[in-house]
Amino acid sequence: MRVFVTGGTGLIGSAVVAELLDNGHTVLALARSDASAQAIEAAGADPLRGALADLNTLRTGAARADGVIHLAFDHDFSSPDTLAKSVAEEGAALAALGEELVGSDRPFVAVSGTPAVPGRASVESDPVPTDGPVGGRGRAVTSVLGLSSRGVRSSAVRLPRTVHNQGSGGFAGLLTNIARRTGVSGYPGDGAQRWPAVHALDAAVLFRLALEQGEAGTSWHAVADEGDKVRDIATVIGRRLGLPVESVPAETFGPLGQIFASDQPSSSAYTRQALSWEPKHPSLLEDLENIQP
Repeated sequence: MRVFVTGGTGLIGSAVVAELLDNGHTVLALARSDASAQAIEAAGADPLRGALADLNTLRTGAARADGVIHLAFDHDFSSPDTLAKSVAEEGAALAALGEELVGSDRPFVAVSGTPAVPGRASVESDPVPTDGPVGGRGRAVTSVLGLSSRGVRSSAVRLPRTVHNQGSGGFAGLLTNIARRTGVSGYPGDGAQRWPAVHALDAAVLFRLALEQGEAGTSWHAVADEGDKVRDIATVIGRRLGLPVESVPAETFGPLGQIFASDQPSSSAYTRQALSWEPKHPSLLEDLENIQP
C-alpha cells in the first residue's frame, strides 16, 4: 500500500514511517522544510513539499495514495490563541483530506486522544470531548469517523497523554521542559491524578494495524500504561535532573493546566484483543530514566 503521511518526521511520525516501510508499504510524507524532506528521504520515503495549511497539497498527497495517516499538529501550547490556531489548522486539514477520499473505500487513520471519564479508565467506545481547550480536535476527528458513511474506511488511533521514546515526548516531556526552566519538578494538585502512556514504537505498530485492518468508523486506544500518577512521573524527572519535587499551581502549565490536573486513566483491552496489538517497549517510568541531567 502507498500511504500518505502527515507529520512523518516527528517523534511518533518517524516511528510510523519506519513501521510502514518495514512491513512492505511505501510512504509519501508531507515535508514542510528542506530538513524534513531530507529526513524523509533518508528514512526511505518520498517527500511531498508543503505545510499542513496547504490544503491543495494535502489533497494531492491523498489522491496519490492508497491510504492516509494523519499525525501532524503544531504543538505550540504557549497561549490559548496559539493553541486555538493549531486546532483550527488541523481541523481544516482533516476536512480536506477526508473530502479527497470520499467514495474511494480507502483507509484514513486520524490521530486523536484518549478521553477522560470520571471514576474509571476510558475505553474505545467512549466519546472524545468536544469542548474545552482542545475540543475542536474532538469535533474534527468525530467528523472523520463520520466519513465511514461516505465510502471512507476512516478510523482514529487515540494516543494517551504521553507518547515517549528515550525519555522525551508528550505531557511527561512538557513536565521535564518546565522543570528545567523553573528549577522545580512540579505537578498540579496532590499529584494523584493518573496519565496513560505508550512508547512511540508501540504506537507506530497500532497505526499500521488500524490502516491495514481497522473497520470504518472505529476508534483504537494506543495505551500501554493505563495510568501513572503524575507525582510519580515528576519524582523520576526530579531525580534525573537533581531538582526538588513539589506541587505547583495548575497555571504553571499554561492553557493545558486544567487538563494536566485531571485524572484520566485509559484502557486498551478491546484494542489488544481485536487487533492483536501488544506493547513490547519500556514503560513510561522506565523510559524516563533516559532523561539526561
